[in-house]
Amino acid sequence: MTMLTQGFERNTYPQATTKTAPRALLAAVRRFCKGAAIVLAAGTLLAGVIALKAAIYMPHLQ
Repeated sequence: MTMLTQGFERNTYPQATTKTAPRALLAAVRRFCKGAAIVLAAGTLLAGVIALKAAIYMPHLQ
């Protein structure tokens, strides 16, 4: 149950979160950007493989 209510707990030390909040936000943004870059790279690789296969098989269709 603690996994469901983890974000709703009251913090007894609010000054600790005000100092670490920008770092946590920056880390989350970096993690998101890394994931987005990986997805784009994988999509580009897949498109390249499909284009290469089409270029190889195109002469056989004529």
